[in-house]
This record gives sequence, C-alpha cells and structure tokens, in this order.
Amino acid sequence: MILFKKNIFGQYLFIKKWIIRVLGVISHQRYQGFNHLEISGSEILRSLPGTNILFISNHQTYFADVVAMFHVFNASLSGRDDTLKNVGYLWNPKLNLYYIAAKETMKSGLLPKIFAYAGSISIERTWRESGKEVNRQVKMSDISNIKKALNDGWVITFPQGTTKPFKPIRKGTAHIIKHYKPVVVPIVIDGFRRAYDKKGIRIKKKNILQSMEIKSPLDIDYDNESIEKIVEKIQYSIEQHPSFLKVMPQE
Repeated sequence: MILFKKNIFGQYLFIKKWIIRVLGVISHQRYQGFNHLEISGSEILRSLPGTNILFISNHQTYFADVVAMFHVFNASLSGRDDTLKNVGYLWNPKLNLYYIAAKETMKSGLLPKIFAYAGSISIERTWRESGKEVNRQVKMSDISNIKKALNDGWVITFPQGTTKPFKPIRKGTAHIIKHYKPVVVPIVIDGFRRAYDKKGIRIKKKNILQSMEIKSPLDIDYDNESIEKIVEKIQYSIEQHPSFLKVMPQE
C-alpha cells in the first residue's frame, strides 16, 4: 500500500510528503511574503538527470537555506521559472531530495528531528562536536548513506561545514565528487544571515532581499583532477574563495 511505502532510509514517504507540505506552507512567507527570495537559474534544475546530482552551496543558517532550496527545487520542477508564486507546487514534492547535515544538529530538539525526516543524511562531523574541536575518522556508514542518496536522487551539501563565510572547503566533499562522479551543481545564496538567526528559525529582520543563484554544472575531470583542484573549483563556484573577500565581503 502507498501509505506504507518507504524510501531507501526506511522513512515512510507518506509522512515525509506531509512534513514537506506543512513546513513548506508555514515557511512560504519567509521567501515570498514579508521577505523576498530573488532566484536565478532555476530552469537548470529541469534539465538535470533524476539521480546522482550533488548540489554544493555556501551556508548562512542551519535550516533556512535548505528549506529555501526545497521550495525552489519543487517550484522549478513544477514548471515555474525563478518564482515561488502559488504554493501549490508543494502538493507533489520531490521525495528523493536529500541534504547532508551534522547528526548533533539534527538531534538537538523536536523541530530538527522533524526537519531530519524531510530528507536529512545525518553524519558525524570529524572535526567538531558540541562546540569543541575533535579529530576522528570518517564513519564508513556515513559515506555509504551519501552514496545511497546519490543513487536514489539529488543531494545538497554545504562543503564548508559551517555557516561562517570564507571558511575552508572540507576535502571530504571533493573525495565524494572524485569517487562517485556526480553531476555537481553550484548554488550561491545571500541575505539569509541578515534575515534569520544562526539556526534559521527565528526571524531577525523583515523586508530582507534574499538571493539564490543556481549555476550550470561544473566541468570536472573526475579521473585526472586532484582533490586540491576540485576543492579550488568548489571555492570559486560557490564564491567562497579568499579572492572574493576583497570584492564582495558577506555579512
């Protein structure tokens, strides 16, 4: 029965669909109401294959960024170009859309746990936990889950692993790209840090123009390019290379 159908992570698709619908309706005014999200490049989404797509983006809040992407992706796949008008696009949301997030963040309360059910691939960070620096090995189960998600659909990741701007790109993202050879689509966002608190839940200020630019897929030679070269491409594509700091510093 459709009610009991599960995805690759054992989540009931019927529940996931309703979580996306309800959270989408509640959050819609944040991007198409008292704040406005300026979108560009959303037509690129409709030209992408159904699986093995990795979206890479800079990061400004824990949740507002990825919620906005869920809105934009579903609106575009419903035929809308660069607009979130008419929230009806949430009625049949894309259910094989996932995002990589820190496990400790997604277990930090009831609301994060609900967000997690909507599509989180929760991983253990190897460099930081509970505000303290750590140094531990990557869990192979985390890598396996990312592979599963790529084989099933689209995955969003924030390769800096932090909401602070111009921090280094984590090499783990480059290793995933080189090993699994996904189509890599860069996204650049702005304005979220001014509009919301760090978690992206509490509204700090209204009438803020937020922006999301979806760029064409990166040209990557998976077999011959080094990890360092892929990291550099990521930096430039999401406009987080140190050279951008002098041109357009973020708040």
